[in-house]
Amino acid sequence: MEKSLNIIGGGMAGSEAAWQAANMGVAVTLYEMRPKVKTFAHQTENLGEMVCSNSFRSNDHEQNAVGLLHWEMMRANGLIISTAYQNKLPAGGALAVDREEFSVSITRKLNDHPNIKISNEEITALPTQGRWIVATGPLTSSKLAYSITELSGVDALAFFDAIAPIIYFDTIDMSKAWMQSRYDKGETEEERTAYLNCPMSKQQYYKFIDALLAADKTEFKDGETATYFDGCLPIEVMAERGLETLRFGPMKPVGLTNPHSEEKPYAVVQLRRDNALGTLYNIVGFQTKMKYSAQKEILRTIPGLEDAKFARLGGIHRNTFINSPSLLDKNLRFKPRPNIRFAGQITGVEGYVESAAIGLLSGRLAALEILNEDIPDVPTDTAIGSLVNHITGGANTKTFQPMNVNFGLFPMISGVKGGRKGRVERYKAYTDRAKSSWSKWLSYFDGRN
Repeated sequence: MEKSLNIIGGGMAGSEAAWQAANMGVAVTLYEMRPKVKTFAHQTENLGEMVCSNSFRSNDHEQNAVGLLHWEMMRANGLIISTAYQNKLPAGGALAVDREEFSVSITRKLNDHPNIKISNEEITALPTQGRWIVATGPLTSSKLAYSITELSGVDALAFFDAIAPIIYFDTIDMSKAWMQSRYDKGETEEERTAYLNCPMSKQQYYKFIDALLAADKTEFKDGETATYFDGCLPIEVMAERGLETLRFGPMKPVGLTNPHSEEKPYAVVQLRRDNALGTLYNIVGFQTKMKYSAQKEILRTIPGLEDAKFARLGGIHRNTFINSPSLLDKNLRFKPRPNIRFAGQITGVEGYVESAAIGLLSGRLAALEILNEDIPDVPTDTAIGSLVNHITGGANTKTFQPMNVNFGLFPMISGVKGGRKGRVERYKAYTDRAKSSWSKWLSYFDGRN
């Protein structure tokens, strides 16, 4: 078999995948439809263009999961992260770059690589032959998106979606909140305690509704419209329909008994476990388009969430992603057509760094397969491994939504102090363990690049 790989999409993930595979001796053709086919967001013809922020977020690799992701990518000779460091701007503890110089550098490096060929042909359907990586991100062309939907069995990939905030369990005040499923449903204790409940008095509820209606909200760009699914309405839209709408919807107080008080709550905010580890909980039914600052202020008025720390805030945006937990195997292969891998934001990771990280991994895994070599399991206690585990099996297939890397995705460490007070020690233990595991995994590739 010819030792070649085809990659669709020249963004963060596709560029990184091409770089990694090419450095392992694989001939790569990178397909980027621009400039022949333009998108509404891109401004240049360059590869690796940053269409939103110019920041790769925190650079702290001991106390921050995204900073740890930086470290792991640097150890793996990551194109995106090393080029970011080469073009960085002063930004405190964050890694921000000159976005134009950054993308120019990415384009030059890929063009200069002897094993990489750049093509501006648009790929409009999933190929049946050869080895491929699809890394087209949220701006996947309509023709290719249609081809993906035909094989994946979903109605559509591109839409405006509203997502609910996710909170770290160890920042919830359990002297006010309690665990209980509505009407104690569930056959096992784990099922019956899959939900957390935060009670509200009548006064607290009405004050909360007033704050929702007055909050700053994200506005759509010119020419953009959104249609909401009835089962996924932003809470502000529900509140606008009537003062009691939320209390008869996601905040209904029925079927629950507050062990902390004999007074019946007027409304209840429920949080549902978001991962198998029980370290993350999402606020049920709280899809929102409130701006981030407003979310933090208003959601922390909920009893039990006064000191909440958010793994992800809610939002609404145009997105394209597949239901990866049901469609991808642990090595990122597309189950309906295993000659294809997916990488980047289309897999359901959120952010430049996460997209590039999945690109890095997909490029290496594809190269190993093309070279007919064993594929070592990616350790799930690393930043990259935790992301892959989440999108290929750790998340609920029915409620799967895009996710940034965060320590809530990591397996817990026994003997380390929990809660907010133990956070520094706990995060340092996570990063130390991850660095050791990642270095050991990378040793498999020693001498290759």
